[in-house]
Amino acid sequence: RADRCTVGAPLIDGEKTRFVLAWNVPNCYNYWWRCKDENDRDVMWKNYYATKYENSMASAFYALRNGDEFYQKTVTFRDILHSSTLDPVVIDAISSTISVLKSPTVMRLENGAFYGWEGVHSFQGSCEGTCTHVWSYAYALCFLFPDLERSIRETEFRCDVKENGKMGFRTLLPLGRGVSETRACVDGSMLTVVKTLREWKLSGDDEWLRAHWETVQRILAYAWHEENPDAWDRDRDGVLEGRQHHTLDMELFGPSSWLEGLYLAALSAAAEMADYLGEHEKAADYRALFEKGYAYAKEHLVNGKYFIQNVDLSRKEYTERFDCSNYWNEEQNQLKYQIADGSIIDQMLGQWHANLLGLGDIFDKEQRKTALENMVANNFKPNLREFANMWRIFALNDEGGTIICDYPEGSEKPVIPIPYCEECMTGFEYAFAGLLISEGYIEEGLAVVHAIRDRYDGAKRNPWNEIECGNNYARAMASFALLPIFSGCTFDLPKHRIGFSPILSGDFRALWSLGTGWGVFSKTEAETKIELVGGYLSLEALTLGNAGKVKAVIIDGVSVDFAQ
Repeated sequence: RADRCTVGAPLIDGEKTRFVLAWNVPNCYNYWWRCKDENDRDVMWKNYYATKYENSMASAFYALRNGDEFYQKTVTFRDILHSSTLDPVVIDAISSTISVLKSPTVMRLENGAFYGWEGVHSFQGSCEGTCTHVWSYAYALCFLFPDLERSIRETEFRCDVKENGKMGFRTLLPLGRGVSETRACVDGSMLTVVKTLREWKLSGDDEWLRAHWETVQRILAYAWHEENPDAWDRDRDGVLEGRQHHTLDMELFGPSSWLEGLYLAALSAAAEMADYLGEHEKAADYRALFEKGYAYAKEHLVNGKYFIQNVDLSRKEYTERFDCSNYWNEEQNQLKYQIADGSIIDQMLGQWHANLLGLGDIFDKEQRKTALENMVANNFKPNLREFANMWRIFALNDEGGTIICDYPEGSEKPVIPIPYCEECMTGFEYAFAGLLISEGYIEEGLAVVHAIRDRYDGAKRNPWNEIECGNNYARAMASFALLPIFSGCTFDLPKHRIGFSPILSGDFRALWSLGTGWGVFSKTEAETKIELVGGYLSLEALTLGNAGKVKAVIIDGVSVDFAQ
């Protein structure tokens, strides 16, 4: 209608015609797991956009009025990201996998909160509920849209945590249905504590932390709570035992470096938050548990080559104690689905998170150096043609990839080992690559990334759709963590501190994005420059690795006083 066409730019400009496609499906319901009210009707809620725009015409005209601004911001972001002085394959991985955030994998709930599937199938999402352990690998949202990432935490704290600290690892829709009755997930619960620290340090919002601190403590304390039937750390010795559900969809019995490392990261994160809030006795308690667990891992969770699971496969009493007889192999008198002496790709996942968030050593530095070198030798397969994989085929023939769990010659492999052990799943691979690079194994880490993107080169597979359990899989956004790793980006906005220390020599340029602002970091022999493209920064301290003697600090063209 001509009388409605008041827009920010002409609809017809020379030979160009501007148009948009708009739709409005205001109501949503849980069609994948039907939820009925007392009258046997579907419980409905509104899609978020329906709370903002009356109908599809309103959406269309909003897009037309603001199209120039949106387009220019997109171009600016694209140009900054693609002008980064990183290996092109890293930029390719990051720019391609963030497309998940514009896919049917995600939506916004009526209150604006972010919600995600793990991925998508043809007619519905794959694995509902912004799954805590899968989305813990995805580092794109927290850096690019931190308010949306915080909304996930807020939904989890409000809807998914019981009074005793048990946390459902899938948010049920519609909101208010209660906490999922499935057992709690160790990696999801522990990483929720770690991500709380991350969201707080990215935003600098002390009141947000205080508002959720009590819930965070309950989530962590569920590890030793008497009502935890899986008895993760019932004796409070800092070591995970009992029955431990995890992202590979089964249960581990006995300590493993993988899940123990996430427990240690959670204890370290909780100690830092407690100290900041003035709860020093509590912080000391968390650190004491950390030290015990750290010492145990150093002595008992390594085999001299890499980190392992300390479990006696002949102990049937595990299955009897935790009521899971299906985990016992009667033919071989052996536990099923365990890592045992395998080299699992996530054996130091806690250290990956710790390196990104400034939590320090989760594992002994020399031991993890040895482990990384052996993981490259064991788990990374430059050519998979002679490699037998009985699971899902995500990589094959002459393609390369890093497998979930390898059992090198001389190691004990359970008759029925950890699930998916021979698969190549990109989210796990990116996390491994990031850990390698952050620990100084840059060439090896890049080889892992190259192998992934060679598989998703546009000829063999869709470059914007890395698959796992479904298309557009969320875990693939672990690739975004490569950006702060290469730039050495550190952040502590509660203390108004950020830093950059690029791990590559020579001139450097890269996108940076934090909770309050984003822009460009560049470094040459002559100067180091931080450009603020959007948002704001409130700084009291700036750390620049290898900066040498600083001669001047200039902000908006004005020289300011500083102390070095």
